[in-house]
Amino acid sequence: MPDQQPPPPHRPHPPGGPWFVPPQPGEITAAYRRRAGLLTWSAIVVGSLMAVALVVSVVFLVRADQDTRNAAYGYLALVLWVGIAAGVPVLLALAIPAARMRRRLRERQPDGWTGGA
Repeated sequence: MPDQQPPPPHRPHPPGGPWFVPPQPGEITAAYRRRAGLLTWSAIVVGSLMAVALVVSVVFLVRADQDTRNAAYGYLALVLWVGIAAGVPVLLALAIPAARMRRRLRERQPDGWTGGA
């Protein structure tokens, strides 16, 4: 019995087990580039509309404050503020995926690629 060796120490498997393979990013297609551009420009348009609505609402408030006969402009300003508040989630839903897609395009673009121009 003295010639028996002790069993080797137990080494646990890495997290996820030996069968886990991290997902590989897919190929970037022309449709992906178009979708990234569409999302980017949609976010720019929505953000611009929200900025214009903010400026117009301030103008409405100033106009409503000048004369009591123009009090309806104050209510229009409130309606614009509600529209701005409702547009914030839409802007986030467009801008966040657009930024991630654009970053992925920048990271994976080949050397010398100019974006199709």
